[in-house]
Amino acid sequence: MSFAPEPAQAHGREPQTPSTAVLLCNLGTPDEPTPAALRRYLAEFLGDPRVVEIPRALWLPLLHGLILRTRPAKSAAKYAGIWMPEGSPLKVWSEKQLLMLRGYLGERGHRLTLRLAMRYGNPSIPAVLDELHAQGLRRLLVVPMYPQYSSTTTASIVDAVAQWSSRIRTLPEIRFVNRFHDHPAYVAAVARRISAHWAREGRPDKLVMSFHGIPQRNLELGDPYHCECLKTARLVRERLGVSADDVVVTFQSRFGRAQWLQPYTEPTLVDLARRGVRRVDVVCPGFVADCLETLEEIAMEVRDAFLGAGGQVFHHIPCLNDQHEWILALTELVQEHLQGWDTRSPPDTAALAAQAERARALGAPA
Repeated sequence: MSFAPEPAQAHGREPQTPSTAVLLCNLGTPDEPTPAALRRYLAEFLGDPRVVEIPRALWLPLLHGLILRTRPAKSAAKYAGIWMPEGSPLKVWSEKQLLMLRGYLGERGHRLTLRLAMRYGNPSIPAVLDELHAQGLRRLLVVPMYPQYSSTTTASIVDAVAQWSSRIRTLPEIRFVNRFHDHPAYVAAVARRISAHWAREGRPDKLVMSFHGIPQRNLELGDPYHCECLKTARLVRERLGVSADDVVVTFQSRFGRAQWLQPYTEPTLVDLARRGVRRVDVVCPGFVADCLETLEEIAMEVRDAFLGAGGQVFHHIPCLNDQHEWILALTELVQEHLQGWDTRSPPDTAALAAQAERARALGAPA
């Protein structure tokens, strides 16, 4: 096995960028809303054994023989309906979060390199880590932007970092944020998003908290995601001060014929409408940035289903996106996981000069 080239030693020289990096990772997005771009993206996404736990010999022929021949065009049309002038909403909001987080941490005196990477698509995790490694990466905090842990999401990001590290000779110290579903600042940010909407629009008959679904089998095999979703919903509800009867928790984005976590979002909304519920507000606490699943699936498809079944008013409450309270929460989360790493002290020029002198005395190039 061959390893990637190491950056040149720089005895006694301050690195061009801070050697401690924070890597924000989200799911990913196609490069453009076209069938060709969706085919590349879906091949990577649905080809991940963390996402689809079906034996490869059965799944891959189905994926490449049928799904990637039919689904890309349909998905491209959906992406085209939500595409922003700057690009994919998920990437646009993620980049804004990165920019704001860089400023918030900088105001607190941290000297850090911050980057954004996507598990599927671009910028890819290996490409961004290669860039950081070339710049002298010494310490790395990986922040999957998934509040609730699942083997299908958070663990897949850990896999991607591990695969990258397997070809690196000199590894940085690496830490991961596995979950923040019950972090008080995150819960407060979600509750603030909802209460601000209610202050403008009034309260609904029902508040629906819709989380992304996963197969029921994952729960039975020990995945904690379902439990963490329910805990997030309870903590947000308690923060809002509303009763359990006023809140409905559902799961969306079912794929395939297998049973997934229930109740399913769209059938639940149709049932609420048929039972006389006139207004619902739907929020998606498992997504920190608006994306296809919130802007198209919830704000379009589920809305049409609810209104078509007799509902009168449907509101989609936006994700956290660039909300001030959310960036504060993210700042707090990062600071907690940086503990023990000195990210505030300026370079010690005297120590660097002494290091360079010792290196030259031992034969290192100047």
